[in-house]
Amino acid sequence: MEGEHRPTVADLDGDNHWASLARKHWLKGTKSKKVKSDVIKSELWDALEAEDFELRSLLLLENLHLLENYLWPGYTDDASNYHVLLVALLVAVKSRENLPVWDVFTDRPADFSSLFRRILSMSLDTSMSITIRTHLLSFLVNAFQSLDNGLVRKECAPLVSISIWHNLASETAKETEFGVHGQLRKAWRAAAKRYDAAEETSQARLRFERSWLYSMILDFVGRLYESTQTSLGDLIYCERFLEMLIDLISQLPTRRYVNTLLQDLNLLSLIKLSTLFNDEENGLLRDLYSLLRHFVYFSIDDHTGAQYSRTQSYEAHCARLARLQRTALKHFKANLTILALSNYGAVEQRPELESHLKGLTDAEISELCTLLGYRTNYPASARIAINRRLLMEVLVSSHEKRMTFQEVVRDLNIMPTETTLYEPTLLRNETYNGSRSLAIPKLNLQYLTVGDFLWRSFVLYRCESFFEIRKDIEDTMKRMQARSVGSGKIIQFDGFSRMAIPISKPSILEVVPPKVGHAEPSLVRAEIALDTNSLAENVRREWESLRPDDVLYLLAVHPPEDTKMTNGHSAMPSAGRGGLSSLRAAEVLQLLDENGRAMRDIPVGQMNGHSHRPHLRKFILKLDAAAYKFDSDRQAKGKPNIYETINVVVRRKGRENNFKRILESIRSLTLSDVPVPSWCQEVFLGYGDPSGASPARLSNRLKAVDFRDTFLDWQHLVDSLPGKTIEPDGKGNSRFDPPYVLEMPIDTAAIGPRPFKKRRLDDMNSAPAHQASVRVSTYRPPNTGPYPVDAPKLNRVRFTPAQVEAIASGTQPGLTVIVGPPGTGKTDVATQIINNLYHDFPTQRTLLVAHSNQALNQLFQKIMNLDIDERHLLRLGHGEGDLETDANFSKQGRVESFLDNRVRFLAEVDRLADNFDAPGAHGNSCETASYFNSVYVSPAWSNFWETAQTPEITTSELISAFPFHRYFSNAPQPLFPPGRSMDYIIDIAKGCQHHIKKIFTELEGIRPFEILRTSKDKANYLLIKEARIVAMTSTHAAMRRQEIADLGFHYDNVIMEEAAQITEIENFIPMALQNPKDGELPLQRIVLCGDHLQNSPIVQNLAFRQYANLEQSLFLRLVRLGVPTINLDQQGRARPSIAELYKWRYSRLGTLPSVETAPEFRQANAGFRYDYQFINVPDYKGMGEMQPSPHFIQNLGEAEYAVAIYQYMRLLGYPASKISMLTTYAGQRSLIRDVLGHRCAKNKLFGLPRIVTTVDKYQGEQNDYVILSLTRTNRVGYLRDVRRLTVALSRARLGLYVLGRREVFETCFELKEAFDRLLKRPDALMLVHGEVFPTTRLVDDEADATEMAGLEHLGQYVYEMTQAKVKALQGGQEALPPVVEEVVMDGDEVEENGAVEQLKENDD
Repeated sequence: MEGEHRPTVADLDGDNHWASLARKHWLKGTKSKKVKSDVIKSELWDALEAEDFELRSLLLLENLHLLENYLWPGYTDDASNYHVLLVALLVAVKSRENLPVWDVFTDRPADFSSLFRRILSMSLDTSMSITIRTHLLSFLVNAFQSLDNGLVRKECAPLVSISIWHNLASETAKETEFGVHGQLRKAWRAAAKRYDAAEETSQARLRFERSWLYSMILDFVGRLYESTQTSLGDLIYCERFLEMLIDLISQLPTRRYVNTLLQDLNLLSLIKLSTLFNDEENGLLRDLYSLLRHFVYFSIDDHTGAQYSRTQSYEAHCARLARLQRTALKHFKANLTILALSNYGAVEQRPELESHLKGLTDAEISELCTLLGYRTNYPASARIAINRRLLMEVLVSSHEKRMTFQEVVRDLNIMPTETTLYEPTLLRNETYNGSRSLAIPKLNLQYLTVGDFLWRSFVLYRCESFFEIRKDIEDTMKRMQARSVGSGKIIQFDGFSRMAIPISKPSILEVVPPKVGHAEPSLVRAEIALDTNSLAENVRREWESLRPDDVLYLLAVHPPEDTKMTNGHSAMPSAGRGGLSSLRAAEVLQLLDENGRAMRDIPVGQMNGHSHRPHLRKFILKLDAAAYKFDSDRQAKGKPNIYETINVVVRRKGRENNFKRILESIRSLTLSDVPVPSWCQEVFLGYGDPSGASPARLSNRLKAVDFRDTFLDWQHLVDSLPGKTIEPDGKGNSRFDPPYVLEMPIDTAAIGPRPFKKRRLDDMNSAPAHQASVRVSTYRPPNTGPYPVDAPKLNRVRFTPAQVEAIASGTQPGLTVIVGPPGTGKTDVATQIINNLYHDFPTQRTLLVAHSNQALNQLFQKIMNLDIDERHLLRLGHGEGDLETDANFSKQGRVESFLDNRVRFLAEVDRLADNFDAPGAHGNSCETASYFNSVYVSPAWSNFWETAQTPEITTSELISAFPFHRYFSNAPQPLFPPGRSMDYIIDIAKGCQHHIKKIFTELEGIRPFEILRTSKDKANYLLIKEARIVAMTSTHAAMRRQEIADLGFHYDNVIMEEAAQITEIENFIPMALQNPKDGELPLQRIVLCGDHLQNSPIVQNLAFRQYANLEQSLFLRLVRLGVPTINLDQQGRARPSIAELYKWRYSRLGTLPSVETAPEFRQANAGFRYDYQFINVPDYKGMGEMQPSPHFIQNLGEAEYAVAIYQYMRLLGYPASKISMLTTYAGQRSLIRDVLGHRCAKNKLFGLPRIVTTVDKYQGEQNDYVILSLTRTNRVGYLRDVRRLTVALSRARLGLYVLGRREVFETCFELKEAFDRLLKRPDALMLVHGEVFPTTRLVDDEADATEMAGLEHLGQYVYEMTQAKVKALQGGQEALPPVVEEVVMDGDEVEENGAVEQLKENDD
C-alpha cells in the first residue's frame, strides 16, 4: 500500500478534523463515549462522503480506534444506517491492513447478528452509491473468508444453505440433483420443516436468507449489461463481486449448493457476453472470469468432495455429449443427424459444436435448451435479454471439452521470458494496494482437493518467483547503464553489476529432435563466452562457483527510449522494461576454461597451465526448449532471430534462484495424483472432524509405549500425569526406577468417525466421569559393554506435564500439533520424540524438516546428544557445515565416516584375532571379518553360554571360561569384580557380547561401501538403506523432491520444527518425498512443532502475502480449523518479569521454578536499575527515521543509543557473546553495524556483540541480553503485526532494553498490552553507579539510580568511563580482554554499492 496513505504520529496527534474529533469523543480521557447521532452523521459520515471515502482518512480513523472505542461500544438495534455503514467501512479497512477483524465483536453475539443482517439488507439497496455497496461487499468477502470464526460462520452459513435452491429454474432441476445424491432430499425436507415450524418473523428472515445471494447475482448481471457508460465504481464493484463468488465456490462448505445455482443461472455465459466483459480495458474482469470458470468446472463432486479422476471427468463429459446426441436425434433429426451420429472427438470442440447448431432456428435453440434442462427465462428486473447468442453460448460452453487443471499446469512454462515477466496479471499484483481484487487464487481455510491445493500453490509460487526475477533483472539493467553508440547498432554499458556480464551472442551447439508426443526439442545446447579479466577476484569466483542446473538469464538489452504510452502499456516492446527487449532462461550444464577443459578438472592453484589471470570462461547451457521452439517458429515467419540480439548474461543468488526445481516439484506432484495419507486427508483439506487424525481417534493407537529415558524418576512420572491414577504392574514394589513402559486403556468409543452433533452432545451428557488409569511396568536395560563409551546417553531434561503429553502424542501414530510459546522447550520435545521413535521402532525411519539451516542445526545438535548411533544420522543440504561438531553428517561426510569406522572396526577384529591367536588377515575387509566371526567368535560365545548353563558351575569357573579376557584387557579393570553374584557376572558377560556383536553389526552395515564403487552410489545407498533419521530444510525438500522419491526413499514419520514459519506448500512437500505404496503414502506420524503467534513465513509481495494469503502455513491453518493442539505452558528462558511482556499472548503460559530460583535469574543486571526498560529516543540532530533508499529505513539516534548501551555494558565487564543487538528493519541493522565498526570493532575494550540482525532472522534464537531498536518515528510500521513484537520481546533471558519513540507505539491498539507493561517503568535509561559484572545485587533490591537525560548524556558518561578505563589499563591495574568476539553477519552479503542486502519490509 502506498506510503503516502498511511497516517503518521503527527496526523494522530495533530489538529486535523479526525484527530480532534477522536480526542473529543472517544480517546483516553474523554468523559463520555456515548454515541451521538449528529457526530455519526454530520462529523463522520458526511465528512467522509464529501471526500469520497478517501483511504487516508479511513486509515486515520482506524488508527484512532474509532471502531473499538466508539462505533461498536455504542451500537444498538436502534443505531442509524450511517452507524452500520461506518462499522462496515472500518472492518473493510482492518481487513485491508491484515489486522484482526472479528475479535472486537465477540462480546455481544446478538448485536453482531443484528449488525450483520442490516449489512446484508443494505448490500441489496440499489439506492446507495456504488462506492458504499463495494465497501459492504468487501465486508462480506472478508466474512466468507473467516468461516473458522463461529460468530461469523453462524451468520454466513444460512446464506449458502440448500434453501437457496428455491431459486433454481424448475422443480426438474432440483429433482435432477436429488436423483444423484439421495441425502440431498433429506436435507431439503429438513429445511422445509424448519421453515414451517418457524414463527412469522423467523420465516421472513429465512426467506431473506435464501433469496439474498440470488438477488445479488441478478443485480450483478444487470450491471454487466448496463447500456450507459459504466463508471469505474461499477467495474470495481463487479470485480469485487466476482471475487466473492470465487471465494464461495473454492471451498466445499460454501460451494456445495452455490455452484448448482450459478450453473442453473448460466452465469458464466452471461458474464462472457456482457458489455463490461467485452470492453478491452477490463482485463482484470476477464481474468477473474477465467478464475471463476476454473472453479465452476473443477472436477469434483460438489456434495461428497470426491475428486474425479481424469477418466471419470472424461466419462462425465462424454455423458453430456451422449445426452445432447440423444436429444438431437429424437427432437431435431432433420437438422442435427450428423451431430447425433458423430463420434465424441468430432463434436467436442467449440467450432464443431457451433457449426452443427447454427442450422437451428431461434425457437429450436430455445427448445433444445429447455429439453436439456437449461434455464431460458429470468425475472424481468434482471434486464437480461434471452437471445440466440446467449443460448448458443450456454449450449456450447456446457458441451465443449475443457482442459483439466493438470493439463493447464503441464502446459505452463516455468522458465521466464520477457512476455511472462511482464504479463498484465503480474504487473497488477505488483501495484496491489487493496483497492481492487486480483485474479489469482487464494490459499483458503479449506481446499476442494489435494490437486486443487497443489494447483493454487503452483500458480502463486510461479507468480511470486517471476515477480522476484523481474525485480532482480530490472535492478541489474539499471546498474548496467546501457547506451547506444554511433548509429545505435552498438550497445555500450557504462555501469557495472556483479550479477551481470556483457557477452556476444550465444552459439547454438545442438538441437535434439523432440520426444514422441512433444513438439519442442528434447534438448537445446548453447555456448556463451565470458570475459572475466576485468572482474574482481571475489566476483570472478562467484561466477565460477555456478553449478550444473543453476539458471542463467540471457538478455537482449537496448537503451530505453521515450515512447508513447497507451492504456497504461507500452507501445514498444522494450519500453517500461528498462531497455529489456528479450529474455531467455537457460540452465548451466558445464563450465569450461578458455582451452575447453572442464573447470573442475583443473588442479587447484593452476589456471590454464599458468599462474596468470584467466581471461575467458565458457558456459555450456541448456536453453529453454519451449521458448526456443517459439522463437524458431517466429523466425520461420520472417521475424528477427532473438538469439542474435542477446548481449548480457545475468545470474542470481543461489538461495533466491531455486525456483525452477521447486516449481518442477510442485508440478510433478500436481500431475502425479500423490495422495495424502488416508487417515489425515479430510483434516488436511479442512473438512470433517478436526480431531479425526489425532492419535486418540485412530484405530492403530499403541496400547503400550516404552518411554525409555523420558522420565527421570518415579516422582517425575507421577508429576507428569496429573489427574491420572498410576498403577504399578504388581510384580514388585509400588515404585521403581526408569525406564517405564506405560499402558493406557484405549477408549474404543473415541475411535472412528464422530457421531452427529446432537447424538454427540447426548453422549457427553450421559457419560460418567472417571479418572483415567495408567499401568506402569519397567525392565532392566541390557548391559551395553564394559567401556565408558558403551554407556548410553540419557535424557537430563525434567519434562513438564504438557511436554510429556506432547511426547506421548508424538510417539503414537497420527497427527500431533505442538504449540510452543517462546522458551517452552519445543525443540527438546521434538528430540525426545525422535529418540523414542528411534528405539521403539527400529525398522522405521524419520524425516526432520525445518524452515532454515539454523533451526535445523539446533535440532540436529540436540539429537547428537541422545543415544542414537551416528551411522543412522544424515543431514542433507548445504547447512551441515554450520553444525558445531567435528563429525560431518552430509551424505559425503557420512560415507567418509563409514569408511573411517571400517578401519577402526577392522582393527578391533585384528585384536580379536590376537585374542584367539588366529592366523590370517582377518581384519583385511568386512567380508573376512564376517568369516572370522562365524568361525571363531560365534562358536566361542556358544561354548561359553553352554558352560554358563551348567548347574554346578561356580562364578570363578565361569570367569575362567570367559574366552575374551585378552581382548578386554584394556577395559576398566577388574572386568569381573570379585565377590559378585552369578547374575552380575553373566550380565557383564552379556555386555561384553553386546560390545563385540556391535563391531560385526557395524561392519556388516559398512560392507556395501566396499562393494559400491562410485561416490554417488555410496551416497544414495546411505540415504535409502542406512539412514534412519534424515534431516533437511523445507526448501531442500522442495528442490530435491523428485530426485529423492525416484531413489526409492521411504520413511514413516515426519517431524517439522518451526512449522508455523514454513509456507503451506513447503509443509506439504516433505510429506510427499516418497512414492506411494499400493496407492497410499506409508506415513504413520506427522508431528508439527511451532507457534502461530510468532512470525509467519516471509513473503515479499503484498498481493501474495495479504490477498492470496501465501504466508499461510499448514500449522496456522490447522489451528484455525480447530485441530487439537498440545500447548506447552512452562517457559524456562526469561526472567518472569521479562516473560510478562509477552505471556499475555498465551492463555496459560507459566514459568518454570528454576527461572525463579536459579542465581543468574535472581541477580540484577550490573549497572542497570531495571532488568528491562523501554527507552524513549527523541530526534537526534533534528532527525528521526530516514530512508536513504526505498524500504531501507534507518534511525541514527537509536543506532547511536544502542551502541552506547553496548559500550557501557562492555566497560562493566559483560561478555560480548552474551549480548545481541536486534532491530525491526534491515536498514537499521546495516546502520548499527556501521556505527559498531566505527566505534567498537578495532577497540579491544569493546569488540563486537554476538550478533546484529533483524527480529525476523532471530526467531528461534536467544541470548542473555538484548538491545532492541524499533526504528520507526512517524508510524508503527510492520511491527503492528503483534506476532513480530512477540518475537522481539521474547529473545532476551536476563536483560531487555528497547529503544523507540514512545508516542508512536503507546497508542497502537494491537500493541497496547505489551506497551502498557513496558511503560510502567520510566522511559529514560536508569543506570546504577559503582557496579561491575557480575553484581551481587538482587533483582528485587532497591538501588540508587541516575537518569540518562538523552543520548548525549549517555554518550558523555560512556566517554568518561572509557577514559577512566584506559587510565587504569595504562597504570597496570587492569588487563585488556584476551579475546575479541566477532559479530555474526547472519548470512547476508554485501552488494556492489556497499550496502548490506536489504529485506523489503513492504509496509509503506
